[in-house]
Amino acid sequence: MRNVHSVAAVGALTALVMGATTAVATTASAAPNVTPQGVCGKAYKTVNSVSVGSLGTVYLTYNSANGQNCVATIRTDPGSVKHMSTYIYVPATDEWAGDDGNYTSYAGPAYVYGKGYCVSWGGNIDNVYVSVENSNCASLKERRVTEVR
Repeated sequence: MRNVHSVAAVGALTALVMGATTAVATTASAAPNVTPQGVCGKAYKTVNSVSVGSLGTVYLTYNSANGQNCVATIRTDPGSVKHMSTYIYVPATDEWAGDDGNYTSYAGPAYVYGKGYCVSWGGNIDNVYVSVENSNCASLKERRVTEVR
């Protein structure tokens, strides 16, 4: 009886692995449609980006309704698993978020509250790293425009 259970377990494990392989292949083929809004959310507008060589792009997005920034690192040519990361940091509040791992198409999303603050952000694909320091600064003060005559 024990061998029968082992054979059944191996069969179930094989089916599980085959299913996972199919899921990865499906994800990789669907990956060219990955967008910053698809990763971060429809309400997030792209406000900045930086290329990761020819491998992809790190996108900085912002949601004006909730004051959140989001970053995502998206590969140009998805496919085999590669080490990727994305991060965002608000120096004024010491708040940060990130994502780091082995992915087929993108790393992220990573969210922080950034309304009225400068943000530092970046990411990597394989051994190509990029970062942008103290960018997209905004002021919490209301600005008055005075007409000069």
